[in-house]
Amino acid sequence: MSSKSKTDRFQYHDYYNVDELLNEDHIMAREAVRDWVKKEVSPIIEDYANRSVCPTHLFKGLAEIGAFGPSLPEKYGCGGMDEMSYGIIMQELERGDSGIRSMASVQGSLVMYPIYKYGSEEQRMKYLPKLASGDMIGCFGLTEPDHGSNPAGMLSTIKKDGDDYILNGAKMWITNSPIADIAVVWARDEAGKVRGMIVEKGMKGFSAPEIHGKWSLRASITGELVFEDVRIPKENILPNVEGLKGPLGCLSKARYGIAWGAIGAALDCYDSALRYSKERIQFGKPIGQFQLTQKKLAEMITEITKAQLLLWKLGKMANEGKATAAQISMAKRNNVMTALEIAREARQIHGGMGITNEYPIMRHMMNLETVLTYEGTHDIHLLITGMDITGLNAFK
Repeated sequence: MSSKSKTDRFQYHDYYNVDELLNEDHIMAREAVRDWVKKEVSPIIEDYANRSVCPTHLFKGLAEIGAFGPSLPEKYGCGGMDEMSYGIIMQELERGDSGIRSMASVQGSLVMYPIYKYGSEEQRMKYLPKLASGDMIGCFGLTEPDHGSNPAGMLSTIKKDGDDYILNGAKMWITNSPIADIAVVWARDEAGKVRGMIVEKGMKGFSAPEIHGKWSLRASITGELVFEDVRIPKENILPNVEGLKGPLGCLSKARYGIAWGAIGAALDCYDSALRYSKERIQFGKPIGQFQLTQKKLAEMITEITKAQLLLWKLGKMANEGKATAAQISMAKRNNVMTALEIAREARQIHGGMGITNEYPIMRHMMNLETVLTYEGTHDIHLLITGMDITGLNAFK
């Protein structure tokens, strides 16, 4: 691995001075996470991604910088910050790597958030402090082998058996699952209602095999969840929600983080391309002096700036509890596609060097191909916006 890739030269870009709209806490959170990423993630991430290994030792560091459930209450060991801070933290983490942001956003948005929102006080006190401190790792089981975009088709079931429930089924594409201590799982009860529950590692009949062969998110560990007559104590059922609104509420929280995160990856690609365009000499001058290179760079920073303004407004609405699921969908879809297009253009500016791990471009590009699909595909988010503006449901 090149020594050059071990030095993180990233500089932030804010063409419209959006920072003026942020408060001191937001800036401090960003600086702390950026410093951590430069020190702990950037020097090792190309190596881990190349070997397709998850740097699990970073879970503790993510906890120390407050990346797990930053906007949940301090009472449970969390940050007590606002939603803008949560978004900014996700942006900085994904600037390092989408897989590292996934580790944090799954833990915070898909495990801690539903326990906080839908769980009992006993469940909150039992699990949230350990999840916040990184002493416990969680995962989220909604997607099934045959039901991704259509979670209403889920086949996993729970049936009452005395004071317990018996869980059967399987989940697929689950971030963190092979190393998780707990899984927040969604299944149908005998009445056909979707219920959430906390499944613990070691419960008989519960396994979490790893999925191998990924070309994307290679520094993130992904697996299945398999349930064969797993006995779930009734105190592990989330008491305060029934129906798909439970998991979908978690997904909105996660998608919000992704909308921020993707622009972190875009900023890293743009920053690298801008620097490279000034250093790479062809035909006797820096390639950044050629019109077509300037066109690429100008369009990149324009799209990043538009996304930054979209995120600021979305963050403001989220702080006020006014951000709708459809508004979050629009930002997720726009920002991930924007980031992917920027990664592709940045790769062109880097020429052949863009496909090597001396630069972060190809890693971001491959990661973003997955981010485009998970937590609601690009097309599904388009239809969510379509349904919101027309009132007509294209899914039925």
